[in-house]
Amino acid sequence: MPTYPLNPLRQACMLVFGLSLPALGVAAGAGDNDEAPSNVLVLQPQVITAVQQSSPLTIVTNPKEARQPVPASDGTDYLKTIPGFSAIRSGGTNGDPVLRGMFGSRLNLRTSGGLMLGACPFRMDAPSSYISPETFDKLTVIKGPQTVLWGPGASAGTVLFEREPEHFGELGTRINGSILGGSNGRFDKVVDAAAGGPQGYVRAVGNQAQADDYKDGNNDTVPSRWKKWNGDVAVGWTPDADTLLELSAGKGNGEARYAGRSMDGSQFKRESLGLKFEKRHINEAFDKLEAQVYYNYADHIMDNFRLRTPDPNSMMPMAMAAQVDRRTVGGRVAATFKWTDYQLVTGLDALRSEHRDRSSSYDMMSDTYIDTDAFPWTKDAVMHDYGAFAELTWYAAERSRVVTGARVDRADAKDYRQTLSSMSMSMPNPTADDTRTDTLPSGFARYEYDLADSPTTLYAGIGHVQRFPDYWELFSPGSGPSGSVNAFDSIKPEKTTQLDFGAQYNDGKLQAWASGYVGEVRDFILFQYSTDMMGMSSSQARNINARIMGGELGASYKLDANWKTDATLAYAWGKNTTDGRALPQMPPLDARLGLTYERDQWSVGGLWRVVAAQNRVAVGDGNVVGQDFGKTAGFGVFSLNGAYKLSKNFKVSTGVDNLFGKNYSEHLNLAGDAGFGFPGDKAINEPGRTFWTKVDFSF
Repeated sequence: MPTYPLNPLRQACMLVFGLSLPALGVAAGAGDNDEAPSNVLVLQPQVITAVQQSSPLTIVTNPKEARQPVPASDGTDYLKTIPGFSAIRSGGTNGDPVLRGMFGSRLNLRTSGGLMLGACPFRMDAPSSYISPETFDKLTVIKGPQTVLWGPGASAGTVLFEREPEHFGELGTRINGSILGGSNGRFDKVVDAAAGGPQGYVRAVGNQAQADDYKDGNNDTVPSRWKKWNGDVAVGWTPDADTLLELSAGKGNGEARYAGRSMDGSQFKRESLGLKFEKRHINEAFDKLEAQVYYNYADHIMDNFRLRTPDPNSMMPMAMAAQVDRRTVGGRVAATFKWTDYQLVTGLDALRSEHRDRSSSYDMMSDTYIDTDAFPWTKDAVMHDYGAFAELTWYAAERSRVVTGARVDRADAKDYRQTLSSMSMSMPNPTADDTRTDTLPSGFARYEYDLADSPTTLYAGIGHVQRFPDYWELFSPGSGPSGSVNAFDSIKPEKTTQLDFGAQYNDGKLQAWASGYVGEVRDFILFQYSTDMMGMSSSQARNINARIMGGELGASYKLDANWKTDATLAYAWGKNTTDGRALPQMPPLDARLGLTYERDQWSVGGLWRVVAAQNRVAVGDGNVVGQDFGKTAGFGVFSLNGAYKLSKNFKVSTGVDNLFGKNYSEHLNLAGDAGFGFPGDKAINEPGRTFWTKVDFSF
């Protein structure tokens, strides 16, 4: 489908169309019963500008709500609006989430309890790129190593995108959805429908989204266009109020081009299957039994010719492509027990992940391109993890709680690579067919106390996580530590010990919170990059020791019946104590200030985001995706929004992001690619002034 840039006239027409569309729906349904079913989404006449913390270390929010900046294209896009999160920007979509400066598998990202892992060795298809936030019902973030329930390695935190089971008291249907249009050809459609009764339900969720290349604040075009679609269906059986058996399946695909990479993503295929069982209120003490199995498959193609023209002056002057896939199968069983003063959740989980690849070829003699599907797949890695966990909450007194948890994981990885490639040459792999195995303990303890004369909760917790190196850390680096041929047998597991502390206040009018952390990371896995005299870049992975600290503040205050203000502040700091320099890829101080006026069925608001300069950098150091290539300047961006609830069924939201067309770039970013004419040591600029309008509907 062709897409067209939006000039001011088209933007105005879009706003008018967005307002007229629901008006027609209101007229058509004017005689309907005003009583909405309990499972229909309640539309609120506001745009979210700041997500506040829900309880100590935990954030719970509805990813379907309109938010500013322009509603998210993927999981990273949504997470970056939550205090403490930032993103390694990749242009229009498919960035990589960072929590408190920590990246990759330090952040445990789950969808409906399962693990969807990307396949690209350089995370072009990060796990979050397969997530469409608006197709989920609930987003939960648990900061720090303060839970053991959802798999191994969550030293930075745990993120859960969840779809709730349907509940129909009688035979009925519901449908929710949205349409969004905006600058740079942005056009999104989401439909979420369900039908069922007391004995079960069928639910179907689908979305399609796209955008053209955007223009930055200097009105220069940044190659960044993308398209995505997803479709998921779930069938649930509820023989009684306490029993659920749900089978789910889904598919998706997309494409994206990147101003900061030498290749684009021309395929992001996803296949998912899941089976879930829940039984509640089994007896007086045995409160719940839950079990699930899942299958997730990613099939990704990257190339330099489908979404761009190969650069004749680059190291890839002819058409080239690489195809990678990853198949992850896992399961989990957990039991919840409740007594007068205790609650215990205990269980087992396991996963197996297999990675394969194949590349295209170019016959110089016949000037013929041979695509990837003409070659067989080659398996390069298989990884397993088997874990046991238990998490206990002790209600020690009326106003105090002690929460503790422990888990142990048995992790292994097998290297199937027979050769290693370097500088266009191949050499035998000394770890071919080798398997490495580790047993990794983790645990935490947290104390929470509610003050007697104030709606305030204080908390402090200590956590320790040992994390097995992930696929990208074992197989993507060009080499391992000095003296080793590769990273597979020489990179040690990472060990994080962290103290989390803070306070939570909520009296209805004022909601305020503060969370801080101080930690030490032994054997932190660091990537170091270098370029030789021929212009060839290489990466090396090694273990260092590091110290980290920082925190987040947030508040929301109702000035009166109509006015509300909110503010958040986040800061992360890290030091490489082995080398005596800054820890790389740390986001700078980030503040967000919002003001909203809400009355009856409408609201208007503003968001001012202010980001400080980042002068603490380690040039050439980073992770598998990004590296520090210099200091960055601070910036401030101002945005406006408005929302109107036309009826119980329709809401219109509209906004303009970066109102003054500020030209700026994020510190966590990819450098430009010469194939698009961008300097290789300069970050990609963010979008300039962006208009958008969103229509939500619910029946």
